[in-house]
Amino acid sequence: MFHCNRGETEYALRVVEKSRTKVAIVGASGYAGEELLRLLRAHPHVDLVAVTSRQFAGRWVGDVFPRFAPSQLRFTDADARTLARDAEVIFLALPHGVSAEFAQPLVDLGARVIDLSADFRIRDPNVYKEFYGSDHPAPSLLGKFVYGLPEIYRDQIRNARFVASPGCYPTSILIPLRPLIRRKAIDRARILITSLSGVTGAGRKVEADYLFAECNESMRPYGVPKHRHLAEIEQELSILADEKMTVQFTPHLVPLNRGIITTIYTDIATNVVNFDPDVVFRSAYGEEPFVRLLGGERLPDTKHVAFTNFIDIAWKNDNRTQRLIVMSAIDNLTKGTSGQAVQCFNLMCGHPETAGLI
Repeated sequence: MFHCNRGETEYALRVVEKSRTKVAIVGASGYAGEELLRLLRAHPHVDLVAVTSRQFAGRWVGDVFPRFAPSQLRFTDADARTLARDAEVIFLALPHGVSAEFAQPLVDLGARVIDLSADFRIRDPNVYKEFYGSDHPAPSLLGKFVYGLPEIYRDQIRNARFVASPGCYPTSILIPLRPLIRRKAIDRARILITSLSGVTGAGRKVEADYLFAECNESMRPYGVPKHRHLAEIEQELSILADEKMTVQFTPHLVPLNRGIITTIYTDIATNVVNFDPDVVFRSAYGEEPFVRLLGGERLPDTKHVAFTNFIDIAWKNDNRTQRLIVMSAIDNLTKGTSGQAVQCFNLMCGHPETAGLI
């Protein structure tokens, strides 16, 4: 039997305490905030010290979300100075526009911030205004946030103080396209993308379009031809390609709570000989902890990624049309939002990248 004296026990406790990070969630009552609560409450290296909600301030977390009961946490109002004092890392799960306004004082106070809104994903304030319909609330911060897609920006995220967690549609698109773009394996001028998303992707809000009777037993396209996420999709593809890229993207709303299926149609580049997508994808992602490569044998299914941080990717060569069809599935609230933010948090804080996610 293993024995340790009091000094050894105290040392072990100090090591455990040192390996934990104090964390706060601002906007914890939306879908993204609730998913962060689910993940961070069980995270082995997190002390969740504050969760805020203007709507539920003063109420116990377990009363608002019974699945988290019993809970020792109460929702509070968001005070930047208090949060920066008490937490080492602050997650912002706020609507676009609101998030940027709250991020500014946190940055000024020296806090480390992971933002889940769109406010810091787009580098050009003019593009932000074009797609979001208003001037950026904090343009001076745009260059300070790292785009939080670990499969592309892992090294930058490790050293970042501020991270902008990507949108759910871009995640399902950029990860599959990255190795094809970098290998120059496809015609960059002819990329067509269709995505189908569950209703939680719209956020927790009361609007007629998202009522049960409007969504149930119905599917519909929306955001055509310029969905807001198209801005960051084209931005990141252009960075990968080192040239301006334009793609066709059509999202659809489907009667699911959570999940995204994306299908990408591309023409194989004319100068490519003996193209083997298996080699391209496995060399790029064979060691990635959250990328599951299905190859050409199985097709992705949202039920296999629900409540996980995985992205499942499959591909098919269509010899009839000389096109490559690439498909992916993610949970829009986990790998598409909060789980990916936790993955970035792990990298920023030196925790195992998969901590709290597998």
